[in-house]
Amino acid sequence: MKIMGIVNVTPDSFSDGGKFVHQEDLAEQVVQLLEDGADCIDIGGESTRPFAASVSLEEELRRTIPAVQLVRSLTDKPISIDTTKAEVARQALDAGADIINDISALRGDPHMAGIAADSGCPVILMHMQGTPQNMQLQPKYNDVIDEINTFFHEQIAEVQGKGVELQQIILDPGLGFGKLPEHNAAILRNIKRFRVHGCPLLIGHSRKSFFDHLFHIPLEERDWPTAIVSLLCAQRQVDYVRVHDVAKTRLALEMLEQF
Repeated sequence: MKIMGIVNVTPDSFSDGGKFVHQEDLAEQVVQLLEDGADCIDIGGESTRPFAASVSLEEELRRTIPAVQLVRSLTDKPISIDTTKAEVARQALDAGADIINDISALRGDPHMAGIAADSGCPVILMHMQGTPQNMQLQPKYNDVIDEINTFFHEQIAEVQGKGVELQQIILDPGLGFGKLPEHNAAILRNIKRFRVHGCPLLIGHSRKSFFDHLFHIPLEERDWPTAIVSLLCAQRQVDYVRVHDVAKTRLALEMLEQF
């Protein structure tokens, strides 16, 4: 299983907003993530926490493109650009990024599928009920696994029709994106049911609020629980986990291999 290390170059992300907006701080964090065992660095310039305000194209470019350039100067490991905007994805790929991580599953910008198709790069399609501005107001499902799988089936067909190849696609069921704690728990219990599409799977569970809702764990204490869930993901054949604290997840995976 591969570990994606999260780097948010935003002032308002839920757990690390404002920490890495300066190049020196960003470089220090990226070096630490790499030393801790990150297989990939995921860069985001727009917060997608619940009720977050949207960011203009110009501002997101200002935040992300220098960050991609800096990270590329520090490592040859893959860089993922976390964006819903096609122009951000295009410029990030030109600056050295390798993967498009789109929480809208290429639906947010009509040009995004074309960027993914033309580049041939891996693209992460995430399920989200609603938008960051409204997704946590009243999320409802009759069967959360079936409904996510229906979405994946339809969206895979949609993007393939626009030139994206199946082998490019990575699927993310979107923990916390239009999901109640019980929905997140059901997703984690039933990860293998998302295998039907023949695509690699990514889980983004790091420090999320369901740890508080289910286990009363405050934000500052969620890195070890995150590592435990990463371990469960590895046991359930997940291909990628996206985490803030790479060291703890790497240790959990090394213990799994040893024991």
